[in-house]
Amino acid sequence: MSTILRYTSADLEALPDDGRRYEIIDGELYVSKQPHYHHQYTCGRIIKFLDNWIDHGGDGRAIVAPGVIFTEDNDVVPDVVWISTARLRAVLGEDGHLHGAPEIAIEVLSPGSANSLRDRETKRDLYARRGVQEYWLIDWRAKQIEVYRRRENALELAITLFSNDQLTSPLLPGFACRVGALFDELINS
Repeated sequence: MSTILRYTSADLEALPDDGRRYEIIDGELYVSKQPHYHHQYTCGRIIKFLDNWIDHGGDGRAIVAPGVIFTEDNDVVPDVVWISTARLRAVLGEDGHLHGAPEIAIEVLSPGSANSLRDRETKRDLYARRGVQEYWLIDWRAKQIEVYRRRENALELAITLFSNDQLTSPLLPGFACRVGALFDELINS
């Protein structure tokens, strides 16, 4: 009889601090390499635009790579999140991690089919089950964003935006940014 190993948040604490990103989804351990230049550049740009909106009267916080612990066997690190002030007060634990869903989870696709599958399906499904309202899946290679919005208990594709399109959200009144502004046009990708 085989025993299926289910990882927990306690197991993450025992893993080395080696520059890799470790996450647990439904008890399964996922390991990612250090992020790529374009990945990190894109994360920085989305933070810049969200912070600018917040600084000009928008609510909440934009956070890079926060730990989000939904349960002991669902402990993930979205690339970026936006969370309202009220929600942040409700879910920020003393350990410095979020213990509940942010309103918007953002993932920037990393190279590789396993990474893409994890972000496109596994993480999207987890975020849907846990109450995330919007999921932005950013592809720096294709220079596009897929915006998923909550519909009942699922996150369904609402729109795919391209470089000249404006990224907006009903959760962020007055927020807008041109999709192409998120990508480094000076460096050939």
